[in-house]
Amino acid sequence: MQLRSRTLAALALTALAACNTGGLRPLEGGAFAPQGVARGEASVDGLTVGHRLMKAGEYELALEAYHRAAFEQGINVDVLSAIGSANLQLGRLGQAEQILRRATELDETFPPAWNNLGVVLMEQGKYGEASRVFQLAFALDSGQSAEIRENLRLALAKREDPTYSEPEEFRLVRRGPGVFQILETPEDPA
Repeated sequence: MQLRSRTLAALALTALAACNTGGLRPLEGGAFAPQGVARGEASVDGLTVGHRLMKAGEYELALEAYHRAAFEQGINVDVLSAIGSANLQLGRLGQAEQILRRATELDETFPPAWNNLGVVLMEQGKYGEASRVFQLAFALDSGQSAEIRENLRLALAKREDPTYSEPEEFRLVRRGPGVFQILETPEDPA
C-alpha cells in the first residue's frame, strides 16, 4: 500500500510540474558569466580610468591604470605625462621629473607635459627652471590656458622672491584632458 501511495504522489507531482506555465527558466546564453573583456564603444581605456582615479585621489591605482594604458596603446606623450603626474602626487619627485622630461623629449609641442614638469620643478624648489618651463608651456598653448598662466605667475613670483609665501604648498590638480593646475593651499587661520 505504501508503494502504491508513493507512486501516486510522484505521478501527481509530475502532472503538476507539467502544468506549470511560469516558474524558473533557463538563463539565456548559459549559466556562466561572460568571458573576455568588453571591447568597443562601451569599453574604457586605461588613460580614462587613470584620470578618474586621479580625480578620486587614488594615485597608486591611477599609476597602475596608466601603466596598463602604456601596455595597451604604447608609450606616448599622453601616457608619459599621466604617469609623471601620478608619481608627483605620490611624492616621487625624481621619478616624476625623469618621466616628464622623457615626455617633453617625445613631443616638444605638448603643453600639458611641460606644465606638469614645471609643477615638479616648483615642488623641488627649482623656481628659475620652472618659470622657463611654464613660459614654454604658455607659449605652446598660445596663452589659452588660464591654469598654465596662473602657474607661470606663481613661478615668476617665487623666482623673484624665494620667500614669497603664496602659496605655501603647491598642488597639482587635473582640469580636463592633460591639463593640470597648481592650486593654492589655504593658509591655516590659527
